[in-house]
Amino acid sequence: MIVKLLSGDKPRSAVLTAVLLVILICLAGAPFIFDGVRPLDTAARICIFILLVASYDLLLGYGGIVSFAHTMFFGLGAYGIALASTHMGRGFDALLAGSFAGALAAVVLALLIGLFSLRVRAIFFAMITLAVASAVAVLVSQFSAITGGEDGLTYKIPRVLTSANRMGEFLGTRVSGKILNYYLVFTASLLLFLLLLRIVNSPFGRVLQAIRENDFRAEAIGYRVVWYRTVATCLSAATAALAGSLFAIWLRYVGPDTTLSFEIMLDILLMVVIGGMGTMYGAVIGATLFILAQTYLQNLMGSASEATAALPLIPDLLDPDRWLMWLGILFILSVYFFPSGIVGRLRERRAS
Repeated sequence: MIVKLLSGDKPRSAVLTAVLLVILICLAGAPFIFDGVRPLDTAARICIFILLVASYDLLLGYGGIVSFAHTMFFGLGAYGIALASTHMGRGFDALLAGSFAGALAAVVLALLIGLFSLRVRAIFFAMITLAVASAVAVLVSQFSAITGGEDGLTYKIPRVLTSANRMGEFLGTRVSGKILNYYLVFTASLLLFLLLLRIVNSPFGRVLQAIRENDFRAEAIGYRVVWYRTVATCLSAATAALAGSLFAIWLRYVGPDTTLSFEIMLDILLMVVIGGMGTMYGAVIGATLFILAQTYLQNLMGSASEATAALPLIPDLLDPDRWLMWLGILFILSVYFFPSGIVGRLRERRAS
C-alpha cells in the first residue's frame, strides 16, 4: 500500500527512510509536538517549500531545464489568492477561485515561454526566463492600484481558518482555526507532492529523464522533445502557483519581497542542490534543512556566542549577525561532501 502510494519510488536507504519518517511525523504532529507560534509557522513554511522545491526539481532534476522564473509562478498563485480575497470577500469560494486563477495564469505564461523559448539552448532559455520574471516583478511593483505595489496586499481569509475560531483543547493543546489552516497547508502539500512523485515515475517522467540525458537521441527515436519539455514546464508552473496559493492562505499577506524576490529563487536552487537533483525526496531534505537553518541558526549562534564569551575571537566569529556567512559555509561543505546531494549520497552508500 505504501509502495503504491509512493508510486514504487522507495527511498532505497535505511537512513533516508528514517529521516523522511521523522520529518513526516514532526510535520504531521507539529501543532501538538511543538509549543508556540514560531515552530508552527516554520513547519508550514517547510511544507510549502517542499512542494515548491519538488516542482522545480521536476524541471531541473528530471527535465534538465534551467529556469529562473519559478518564483514568478509562485507569486502568481499568491497574488491570485490575494486579489480574489480582496474583491470577493473572506470565503472559501474566493480561495478556490484565486487558486484556480493563479494556476491557470501560471500555466498560460509557462506555455507561452515554453513554446517560444525551449527550442533554444539551455543558457538562453534561462536568460529568457530571468528577463520575464524580472519584468513581471517590475509590473507588480508599478501597478500599485491593483497589487498594492511594494507595500503588497493584506486580506482576510475565512474566519474558520484564523485564530479567532477557538475549538477547545486536544492533547493539552488549544485547537483554533490556525491549526486547521496548518492542516490545510500540510494536506494539500502532501497530496500535491505525491502527485509529483507519480508524474516523475510515470512513462512521461521516464521520457523526461531520457531527454535530460540526451535530447538528440530522444528526438531521433521519435519523442517530441519540445512538447515534453513544455508540458513539464506547465506542470511545474501550476504546482508552484498552488504552493504560492497555500503560502498566501497561511501568511494572509502578499508582497513582491515575499513571493517574487530573486532571493527566493536562489534559495530554491540551494535547496535542490543540498537535497539532491533528480530526487523528489531531495526536496524534502533540502527544504527542511534550509528552512530550519534560516529560522534557528541565528539563535543557535547567539547561544554559542554567549557560551564562549570567555574565549578569544570565537564569540566574534559566532556573532548572530554573521549567520549568513555560516549558512554559506554550511552550503559549501554540503556540496563538497555531498556532490550528488544528501539523498544521492545516502543512496550511493546503500548501493555500495
